[in-house]
Amino acid sequence: MSRIDFDKLNAAPVIEPIRVLDETGKVVDQELAALLSDEELVELFKQMVWSRVLNERSTKLNRQGRLGFFAPTAGEEASQIASNFAMEKEDFLLPAYRDIPQLVQHGLPLYQAFLWSKGHALGNKYPEGLQALPPQIIIGAQYVQAAGVALGLKRNQKPNVAYTYTGDGGTSEGDFYEGMNFAGAFKAPAIFFVQNNGYAISVPRALQTAAPTLAQKAVAAGIPGVQVDGMDALAVYAVTKSARDWSVAGNGPVLIETLTYRYGPHTLSGDDPKRYRTSAEEGDWQQKDPLIRMRKYLLEKGLWTSELEQSWEEEFNEQINEAIKETEAAPVQKISEFLENTFIDTPQTLQDQIAVFKAKEAK
Repeated sequence: MSRIDFDKLNAAPVIEPIRVLDETGKVVDQELAALLSDEELVELFKQMVWSRVLNERSTKLNRQGRLGFFAPTAGEEASQIASNFAMEKEDFLLPAYRDIPQLVQHGLPLYQAFLWSKGHALGNKYPEGLQALPPQIIIGAQYVQAAGVALGLKRNQKPNVAYTYTGDGGTSEGDFYEGMNFAGAFKAPAIFFVQNNGYAISVPRALQTAAPTLAQKAVAAGIPGVQVDGMDALAVYAVTKSARDWSVAGNGPVLIETLTYRYGPHTLSGDDPKRYRTSAEEGDWQQKDPLIRMRKYLLEKGLWTSELEQSWEEEFNEQINEAIKETEAAPVQKISEFLENTFIDTPQTLQDQIAVFKAKEAK
């Protein structure tokens, strides 16, 4: 018999999610709750409401055929908006395809986000000074990009971080480990988020990995891993702010797992969550809704009214109306432009094809 106790070796360290507000909106950590001023709390919640409105309108626009690809975000407002709220404009965002809300809040004009959804090249032509890349479609690839950008920030002695997001399914990709390992080895200032919304399309997290938590996967890269209640905006902000401060100080990257939930399908491209999720499960998570929790907290502090939120919704809907008008006024793309955008140095064979298409398009 072996004297090695594998049961003991396999006992995972206990990682408890950090929380500031409970599900009733009551504060359970006064010190972390005090990190934001009243004005900042209102602004944070306003951005969360904007994200919910954007999700609802984007869904309708998609169903009307006025938008293309769209990955719903309802339920993840605390995870997405509160983490982005802790960042600086000079920090570099490397989003995945579900991270349009952070990208717009970081500085991308909304009409360009809509153009990206429609596959228009102008959706990737970013304004000068916007520290971000277009949303990554390849699962986990943004982790490798973030590691490289973070190393560049360190070598240029910039007091900033590169931050990126993936879902729970992304932690099963090789790029996830490679990006964290590289950033950890070079102590690059990167914040890696895992938005654990329970499913990689239809595959539940329990079938993705045997790890009790995704946060503890940071151990293999030699970096800190922390788990946070991803439906608690104050907790997400506090953890992100602390991680950013720690990373900018030269200590290297941090992995943050947010426990959250997407109410809608994986994308609007045919996924049906009713085939793999129960109404009881969805109901349990809706009781934890990040907007409801924040409303209760702000109401207790005298910072929220239904009339105020309604005025925001009207403002946001008008902004979206103007953005979609600008999107639909963009010039129709030509086949010759698709070919021209494929390579930096266009091969001769493509140059010949481009000439043929341009001649046809000119008629």
